[in-house]
Amino acid sequence: MIKNVVFDMGNVLVYYDSRRASRRFAADEQEMEAVNTSVFISPEWLMLDMGVISQEEALKRMTARLPQGHAREAAALCLKHWHEYCMWPVPGMEGLVADLKNQGYGLYLCSNASLRMLDCYLDVIPGIRLFDGVLFSAEVKCMKPQKEMYQHLFGRFGLKPEECFFVDDQPLNIDSAKECGMDGYCFSDGDVEKLQKALRNL
Repeated sequence: MIKNVVFDMGNVLVYYDSRRASRRFAADEQEMEAVNTSVFISPEWLMLDMGVISQEEALKRMTARLPQGHAREAAALCLKHWHEYCMWPVPGMEGLVADLKNQGYGLYLCSNASLRMLDCYLDVIPGIRLFDGVLFSAEVKCMKPQKEMYQHLFGRFGLKPEECFFVDDQPLNIDSAKECGMDGYCFSDGDVEKLQKALRNL
């Protein structure tokens, strides 16, 4: 019997587009692409999500790939303020979350994200105050689809895998969750109505 619904964050509860931050601070389109690549499409970004590098060290490495001057300043602003621009709610998800809570389900978040999210997630994730627990990858120094990520989720909140249902936009993450005993739904098409129908069948 399913008692808990576990959500991913990016492209499930919130849309995510790093270029919204890069475009905000860069001087032109060329600089925007360079800054976006250097900051968001970088080994350091993954290392931040893994919790194995400080933000200061990540920024030092990111800016070293850019020319001196405005581009480096833009990169620093992107890293500092990205959460203010890159994420916005997926329409319909806040209502879906509220409905699940009213039905008595436990609600949990399991997302690949840096420690920065601990300071801002309450401001950017729809319905997050209804959640019973939140786990970000940087806290436990592993990431989905690693099975250890799910084991940390179950252990931290005292959950039984067979009583949980996982909603994520990446098939690999759903597959690895199933290998840990947690069934799930791949939300790759972004169709909230289809997701609602799947949840009604739990």
